[in-house]
Order: sequence, then structure tokens, then C-alpha cells
Amino acid sequence: MGRGRRELKKEPMKVKKSKKMSQTQIEKKKKIIIRTGLIILALIVLFIIAMIANNYIILDKNKTTNLVINNNNVTSDLRNEIIQEDGVIYLSEDDISNFFDKHIYLEEENNKIITTYDKKIAEVSLEENVININGADKETSAHAIERDGVIYIPISEMTEVYDIEIDNIEETKVITMDSLDKEQRKAIVTSNVSVKSSTKFIAKTLDRVKKGSTVVVISTDDKYAKIRTENGKIGYIKKNKLANEYLVREDLAEEKQVEGKINMTWDYYSEVGSAPDRTGTTIDGVNVVSPAFFYVNENGEFTENIGESGESYIEWAHGNGYKIWPMISNAPAANESLEITSEIMNSYEKRKQLIEQIVEACVKYDLDGINVDFENMKQEDKDLYSRFIIELTPRLNEIGMVVSVDVTAPDGGETWSLCFDRHVIGDVADYIIFMAYDQNGVSSTKSGTNSGYNWIQLNLVKFLQTEEIEEDKLILGIPFYTRIWTEDSEGNVIRKSTVNMNDIEEVLPDDVERKWDDELKQYYVEYQDGDNTRKMWIEDVESLKAKVSLVKEEGLAGVASWQYGMETEDVWPMLKEELGN
Repeated sequence: MGRGRRELKKEPMKVKKSKKMSQTQIEKKKKIIIRTGLIILALIVLFIIAMIANNYIILDKNKTTNLVINNNNVTSDLRNEIIQEDGVIYLSEDDISNFFDKHIYLEEENNKIITTYDKKIAEVSLEENVININGADKETSAHAIERDGVIYIPISEMTEVYDIEIDNIEETKVITMDSLDKEQRKAIVTSNVSVKSSTKFIAKTLDRVKKGSTVVVISTDDKYAKIRTENGKIGYIKKNKLANEYLVREDLAEEKQVEGKINMTWDYYSEVGSAPDRTGTTIDGVNVVSPAFFYVNENGEFTENIGESGESYIEWAHGNGYKIWPMISNAPAANESLEITSEIMNSYEKRKQLIEQIVEACVKYDLDGINVDFENMKQEDKDLYSRFIIELTPRLNEIGMVVSVDVTAPDGGETWSLCFDRHVIGDVADYIIFMAYDQNGVSSTKSGTNSGYNWIQLNLVKFLQTEEIEEDKLILGIPFYTRIWTEDSEGNVIRKSTVNMNDIEEVLPDDVERKWDDELKQYYVEYQDGDNTRKMWIEDVESLKAKVSLVKEEGLAGVASWQYGMETEDVWPMLKEELGN
């Protein structure tokens, strides 16, 4: 009995143990099932996403109007909203400045917006439906408007000014603007395809394109093509989905008027003189001449000094293959030029009148460009002088003519140096000429070189780096003259005289010792003349060669020499060799 009871007691214990192990297994199985279910669910979700991504479901829709300029979506860069009224598209003045013309401004004198772009200058009225483009009026269906203190420009009326074509895709709220001077390629899509935001496997679908559609091809690599669809959407498709790629238009690369380095020489004669007779003369290596044809007289009037002798000069220059960029200078007398030039610069209408006269003269005499040599101007007129160059350049560029502008070193006095905004001039004009002389000029109270190598080198750094002027737009002006300084026994300058290069040997005594200054890259002489001391920093072929070497070192556009007739004969072969012309 006892033994039987013991067996009965053991049996329930075995049953309990068996039940406990079954529950543990069940729990483990539940966890496995749940984990497996979650994995399967995640895979299903990923599969659905992948299916959605590849089943032409458009996930991207514009809530506001998007602006695409030359295949770049610039909507996030817009400073103000895009206005559309009565079929006209308006961009704010700030956005025009950002995307097309950074020099656009409101001319309060006539209450018009003045905008320039490439070879066009336009006046846009805030009152009348008319735009003046390069001097000719064009009727439009809209004018500039003002909203909440912001001026808006009817850009859809100005495709000729900015040389663009505009497509307003209302269905997708996209406006495209394409420059007509930039390359465009198109292709045909060979099958229905989704356009993705990136080349990753899972990427947002931006658009869907049907077989046979035409797309703009922006770029391609081995596997993918970046395209713009007919809806204005920019994204990626497989490259093998494109066929029959073709060129719509090529890049219109601007051709230089002069091949190789510029070798220009000023051929100066006074406003009361006549153009020199150069018949039978050639200047080896020179490709541009700049005679003193034009100036603004003491009454602020444009004056030409050409006549029969000037016409003969033009015939001689063109007959020898030289381009002619005549110089125009402001009032000849220094005390007159300040006020006269200021009066012109401070009036848009007077600037415009002067520009028209320059253009007419250039066309009349079949010239190739202009060299603007305005000096002695008010510092406060600096921006207005820049406006003059901004407004002049497109007018001359339109008829294939070059604008070069003379400036001094970026240091010095208010009316001599601080009157120039070299950055703007260098940005707008075809060439900016650094007159690298008169380092110590007529107003200097101490003797010194006229044009030291180290001084030029330092100022080129300012032009290229501080003023951010492109190397191939900067011409180095070099002197064919120097100065002889006379000092009294106390070292005071009592006299200074300009000496042409070809007169130096006659001026200096035969036995004077010449010492080479390796910083200035020129010879220096000093000798006694009674109680006085005479000093000269000599300009010769060696000093000029050192200066011209900077053209190649810095990648400059070339040289301009002041002035023809002052040089020695060995200068021209040296310039030709150094410039590689």
C-alpha cells in the first residue's frame, strides 16, 4: 500500500513537469512566428514600395510655380514670388538681378528700369507698354509694375533682351527659360518609363514619360541619363531608354576679334592736330592701333578729329591688317574735365546721347572698337562712370565692336585712382587696360621710377585677386618714356621732365654709370649738374621685356604701349617674340 501510494504521488509530478515544458515551447514558437511575421511584413512593405516606385505613380507634385533656367530648378533661389497676370510672366527686379543682369537698376530721371544683357540694353517703362531696345522702341502688352514696394519686370515680353525662350507649363506649374546661345540636345524615349529624383534603387518618382516622347538630354554617363521632360521635370532614367539623340542648337562661343595676344599701341595726336601720315609704315607684331580720334570738349560735346588725314589713317591701318580702337578722352584741360564729365555721368539722357554719338561714329568710319580714356573724375561719380561703361558696351558689341577701358593702379588719389570701380569695368568691358606707368608722375614730390617691375607685379595681384578681373581681359599698359628728376642740394625736387625712350641717349652724359636695380628691373643713373643732382630710371628694351614677361606669367590678354613714336627700334621685335604674335 505504501509503495503504491508513493507511485501515485510521483505520477502527478510527472504530469506537471510535462505541462510546464509544453508552455515554454509554445511561447518560443509564438515569438518565432511573430518575428517571422514582422520580417515578412517588412519585406512586403519594401516590395510594395519598390512596386510603387516602378509603376509610374507620381509622388512629386508642385504646390507652387517652379522656375527652371537652363535645366536648373532655381525655385529655392527665388527672392520674390513669380507673378502671372493676363498671360504675362513677371519676375522681380531682385530675381532678374540674380539670374540675368546684376547691374539692373531703376533710373529715377525717367522712371524706367535700365537692364543690359550681352549685346542688348533695354529701357522698361513703369507706365507705358513699350520697351526701348538698343535705341529702338518696341510695343509690348505689359510694362513693369510695383507690388508692395517690389518692382516686377515682364520677362515674357523681354525674350529678345535676355535671348531666351520661355515655356509656361500650366499643368505641372513649371516655367522653363532656356538661353538661345547655349547648347541643347534632345532624344526620343523608347518605352514607358518613370523619371527618378536620383539613380538609387528606391527614389522618388518625379514624372512618367511615355514611349515616343521627346526629352531634353542634360547629361549622360555609362548607365543613366539626366533629362528634362515635356512637363519641365528634371530627373534620371536609364540611358538605354533613349534613342535618336540630336543637337537642337550649339553653344555660341564668342569669337575674339584679335587672335593671340593683344599688341596695341596708342597713336596720339592732340585735339588740335591732324592724324599722322603713316603711309608706307608698318609696325611689326602690332595688331591694334588707337589713334586719338574722339574727345569730349570743354562744352561737354562729343567731338571727332578725323578729317581726310584720319580717313587715310583708317585706310592705312586696315590695309596692314590692324584693328582700329580709337581713343575717346574727356575734356582736355584737367580743371575742366572734373565738372564736365560729372555732368554727363550724372544724367542718363546725356550718357545715352554720348553713347549714340560714339556708335554712329564707329559705324560711319568702319572702326573696330573704342578705347575709353576718361581720367580726372570725381570719386563720388565712380558708380555712374561704371554705368556709362555698362550702357556703352552692349551697343558696340551688337555691331561687332570692342570696348577697352583705361584705368590707373588701384591706389592713389580720389580723382586719379578712386574714381574707378575696376571690378565692374573689368566685368562688363571686353578689356580693361592697366596704365602701368606714372608710378611717380607729374604730381610726385619725390624722385622715383616711372614704372617699376615690383610695383606692377604688386598691382597685378590687386587686379586679378582683389578686383577679381579675368586674366584674359586684362591688358598691361607699358611706357615708351621715363622722367629725369632734378634735385637741389637739400634733396628737394625742383624740376621733372618727360624723356622719350629714343631721346635718352641724347639726354644722358656719355660717361654716366648705369646701375641695374633687380627689384625695379631697370637701370638707374645719378649724376651732378652743377649744384644739383639729376636722377633717371631708364626705360629700355630690357626693362620693357621684364614687364612684358608678366603677360605670359599671369596669362594676361596682351600689352598696350604709350605711345607710338617714342620707342627705340629694338622694342617691336622684342614685343613680337615675347607675345608670340
